[in-house]
Amino acid sequence: MLSSSGSAAASAVGTAAVANPGTAASLASTATTGKSPLEHAASAATKKECSFFNVLGSKPICVDIVLPTITDNSQPFFGPADLSTETAKQ
Repeated sequence: MLSSSGSAAASAVGTAAVANPGTAASLASTATTGKSPLEHAASAATKKECSFFNVLGSKPICVDIVLPTITDNSQPFFGPADLSTETAKQ
């Protein structure tokens, strides 16, 4: 009995996903990224990190994104084309 109701529920979810692809995409986005498409749109529009679940706590819906500072420690790497022609002849 449990297996038949479980497969019926799975079938209903599959049918709903086929009938409404927008819902299927929304569920896939939320499952993959943890954010709904509307939250992604709000984040893109405000250039902040938006989550509608923040309403449940004391945070605002959209908060500033804190990026770490980046220090460039790279050094130039000279190859054969960078050597002068006089040095290359020697």
